[in-house]
Amino acid sequence: MTHRRTLLLGALATLICLQAPVARAAYPERTITLVVPFAPGGPTDIIARILSESLSQSLKQSVIVENKPGAAGNLGMGQAARAKPDGYTLLLASTAIAVNPALFEKLPYDPIKDFAPISELATSPNIVVVRPDSGINSIAELVARAKAAPGTFNYSSPGAGTKSHLTGEELKQRGGIEMTHIPYRGAGPAAIAALEGTVQVASVALPAAEPLVQGGQLRGLAVTGAKRWSSLPNVPTMEEAGYPGFISDTFSAVFVPSGTPPDIIALLAKHCREAFAGEKARQTAKAAGFEVVAGTPEQLAARLAAEIPAVKALVARAGIKVQQ
Repeated sequence: MTHRRTLLLGALATLICLQAPVARAAYPERTITLVVPFAPGGPTDIIARILSESLSQSLKQSVIVENKPGAAGNLGMGQAARAKPDGYTLLLASTAIAVNPALFEKLPYDPIKDFAPISELATSPNIVVVRPDSGINSIAELVARAKAAPGTFNYSSPGAGTKSHLTGEELKQRGGIEMTHIPYRGAGPAAIAALEGTVQVASVALPAAEPLVQGGQLRGLAVTGAKRWSSLPNVPTMEEAGYPGFISDTFSAVFVPSGTPPDIIALLAKHCREAFAGEKARQTAKAAGFEVVAGTPEQLAARLAAEIPAVKALVARAGIKVQQ
């Protein structure tokens, strides 16, 4: 009888252990890696440094930035997609996560299936600029000039497939004009091309052209954000220039691998949003050409779901070649 009782108690204890939830150590208990799929020093990297410093303090664990440039951001995003979904690998992506599905036939990740959104931290508009001696003072005048002299206008961008390139293509389509795209390696060289007169027009990320517009070396025709940029109050938006819904900006947003526990996602979303609530973070972001958003996971998911098909449609209309 005693032996039978012992066996029954042992079986009951085993059953209880199997049914009991597995305890998880309090998160975070070790260093967190923030993957940035671009080189150090760029706009996305600046946002990453703000975030890592804040999270290190608020989560009381080290958050290290790991730059993984290559293949238009696909290398780093692929690495993050394959990471263990435990909250110890974060991805700070740019709009490339929404643009690349339209530009590459094969990707090492699925932007919707492989990632869970945390927060859109900040956004930066593009700007369309010309030389002051061009005699072009507005988007309307640019369109009129280009229509009057078809095949003679060139425009520069930071590279094929960038949001600035897509801005130029959307302007061509909606304005009904022809301009030849001249890609450069970065926004700085693209802006300098307009300054030197190598091209008549430049479509670039705001930070590269902002000081040149402020200094009078270039003229800003329009910014592509939802509102005017605070330091360039006389430059209208594309919507104000007569193009409703023409908003083309670059975001910096945090993601984690799909399957990350919901409580960790909620905690990270809270701390990521708080990281950009302070005035210091806002001013640092503004100096880098970004406007703070600090949105929710739901808002980021909605933006990504809307932007991916919109970019695919624009790329198809523009005839931009998809890379193998």
